[in-house]
Amino acid sequence: MPLDLKENETIDDLQYKGLILIQKKEGFRFGIDAVLLANFTDVKKDDTVLDIGTGTGIISILLAGKTEAKTIYGLEIQKEIAEMAGRSVILNNLQDRVKIVQGNIRNGFEYFKPSSLNVIVTNPPYIPYGRGLVNNSDSKAVSRHEISCSLEDIISASSRLLVPGGQLAMIHRPERLVDVLSLMRTYSVEPKYIRFIHPRAYRKANLFLIKGTRGGNPELKMMEPLYIYDLQGRYSEEINKIYDRS
Repeated sequence: MPLDLKENETIDDLQYKGLILIQKKEGFRFGIDAVLLANFTDVKKDDTVLDIGTGTGIISILLAGKTEAKTIYGLEIQKEIAEMAGRSVILNNLQDRVKIVQGNIRNGFEYFKPSSLNVIVTNPPYIPYGRGLVNNSDSKAVSRHEISCSLEDIISASSRLLVPGGQLAMIHRPERLVDVLSLMRTYSVEPKYIRFIHPRAYRKANLFLIKGTRGGNPELKMMEPLYIYDLQGRYSEEINKIYDRS
């Protein structure tokens, strides 16, 4: 094994092109939302990409495997988690393309120049600060609640960091849809595509994917819904395609 694992860490198979990831046994672990967002994001050859709140590095590493992006920056506020993500980058031999940066998007201009990024992707904390039960684990709390940065912090910084015509891609919960749309418009990131994610047919959506363009013209397109499971309780055909399963 190229790197020694720390106590309470595992190496998990991402089930895509042999990519692997270090995660804590007890802590915030990636879910299917990160995989769906990586698949949803449009990244062109030689693009420069920023993954805000990269956590374990899951989205940055998947994008490196799925795209020909030139450089992918994974920004993570938690020092220990950022260090762990950096070791995952080395495990996958991606250090020439994926760079983990420890810091807060509120201070994003200390790390990145304005209008310098082609794509920004984020799986942000879903719960506004002060709402819901806060997990006793600081790591989980920061990942799930807007403690260290807010949705507005992310969208406002993204607008300034993206090149004109650059894309912001995000996954969030339906109860925050109005917040997301309103803040995108406020900060000149025009919502262009939205897709609702349902556990299965005849169940209400529990997540949505959205892409916006900095300075884009108004025109929001509703994509077909995405179902995680089929009626027999198995992964849907589309989910199997996303995971590159035969």
